[in-house]
Amino acid sequence: MRIRHQLRRWHVWLGWIVGLPILLWVVTGLVMVAKPIEEVRGEGLLGEPGAIRLDGPAIPPVVAGVPLKSLELQSRAPGPRWVITLADGTTLLADPTTGALLPKLSAADAAAEVTARYSGTAKVRAVTRTDPARPPVEFRRPVAAWQVAMDDGTHFYVDAGSGELVARRTGWWRVYDFMWGLHIMDPQTREDTHNPWVIGFGILALAMTLLALVLLPMTSKRRRRG
Repeated sequence: MRIRHQLRRWHVWLGWIVGLPILLWVVTGLVMVAKPIEEVRGEGLLGEPGAIRLDGPAIPPVVAGVPLKSLELQSRAPGPRWVITLADGTTLLADPTTGALLPKLSAADAAAEVTARYSGTAKVRAVTRTDPARPPVEFRRPVAAWQVAMDDGTHFYVDAGSGELVARRTGWWRVYDFMWGLHIMDPQTREDTHNPWVIGFGILALAMTLLALVLLPMTSKRRRRG
């Protein structure tokens, strides 16, 4: 009797302690499955890059003596471009018809890259440069990029060096991302699934469940005796 009473007290206290995080896990989980993940990611908003067409042979870029990591011919809004990745990860563009290096993308260039492949109905609302040292929380990449914001809340991110569309973020993606941060109890970086809060509350929830399993047969025996 005394042991059962003590176990019940522990079970009640654990219930109060872990009740809020369990509710948080359930609510955020329901929100995250409210829409198909394909819709959340905005799949289908961007078409494939256009085919590469050149009137003559591609002229190698003028990068003599510079160590390269890779060199690819890719399609961009104005046409084919050499995408040069240097040994330190820096990306550059070059014109394959002349071999000349091209300047970094402007805001207009970034918007053109998006609109050339965009298949939705929204219009470009704003184009802003991101800071590699402090990227937007929805982007979370230390990359110099342009954020192309559409008037329906969708954001596209274009690498300022290579012109590559490196990310798309719908309005619902941001809701999903925020809920994910709450779900793993890391609302700042939204990446640490092994943080002490999750582990601690997980252990307490397990302890509460085990106590319930221990109390169940004890309560059943008492009722049968009564």
